[in-house]
Amino acid sequence: MPIDHANLAKLDLNLLVAFDALMSEGAVTRAAAKVGLGQSAMSHTLGRLRTTFDDELFVRTPTGMRPTPKAAALAEPVRAALAQMEAIMAPPAAFDPLTARRSFTIGLPDSTEMLLVPRLVAHLSAVAPGVDLLIRSIDRIRILDDLDSGRVDLGIGLFEDGAAHHKRRLLHRDNYVCIFNPALVGVEPPISLEDYVRLPHVLTSLVESAHGVVDDALGKLGLTRRIALTSPRFSAVPFVVREAPVIATMHSRVARFFAGSMGLAISPAPVELPDFAISMMWHASYDNDPAHRWLRETIRRLRANEPQAVAELKLG
Repeated sequence: MPIDHANLAKLDLNLLVAFDALMSEGAVTRAAAKVGLGQSAMSHTLGRLRTTFDDELFVRTPTGMRPTPKAAALAEPVRAALAQMEAIMAPPAAFDPLTARRSFTIGLPDSTEMLLVPRLVAHLSAVAPGVDLLIRSIDRIRILDDLDSGRVDLGIGLFEDGAAHHKRRLLHRDNYVCIFNPALVGVEPPISLEDYVRLPHVLTSLVESAHGVVDDALGKLGLTRRIALTSPRFSAVPFVVREAPVIATMHSRVARFFAGSMGLAISPAPVELPDFAISMMWHASYDNDPAHRWLRETIRRLRANEPQAVAELKLG
């Protein structure tokens, strides 16, 4: 049923605390001591309770305070409500990854998924076997709504600034490099600007646009390029590059990973392209959640300690 917020706002939660103490102690003096009030203050609170519930609630007898039928009916619901409030307000329980059961939904592009998730799953299998992951494709246009609605617990990617309740932590900075098959394009690194503009390009775009940072940089020089393929999947691009006489401009970590395993060449881009930041982003409500904090720190450590073969492979 819907909550009547206006009516509920009139209720002083301390009245329910006092009611529960009176029920359990059966005397104003002992109930007052239990909640840290003086006897006169508790007597005043009892008067407010009687007005609020329009009932005597407690009747004095030679052996103490006897609850009325209405008070007896209220006892369990009030205690249950107070127990729930106590659980809500209590500090979060400590997180033990070895015994915890928890599921996290992470939104990230496949370029980050390829490099991070295999190592993350292997790590979880060893130290947190009850922690499960649900991976969703990132949409940096919708990520803030996804975090606000709870559809995603943690986003990883190239994000714009969010609102005050969106927390963000830098994972690493990266830049762009070119990747291509020298045997097919007839060019060896470093690639010249002339060859860069002449060759057809593959563009990775997570939005419905065939325009990227390269086009902005070329536009400043009065140049354009031909984009032969636009795809939302970073992981598909190196396979296209391996089989076709095209060139792609990619995040350097991903390009180096594929160049080393697929025999492709990488080269600095012959135009000035901006560096960019890969960050984690989450809703502030999870900021102090022990499990969420543990996951964020785990990802930070794994990303900081990427294998040297990926992080330091030299440009070809």
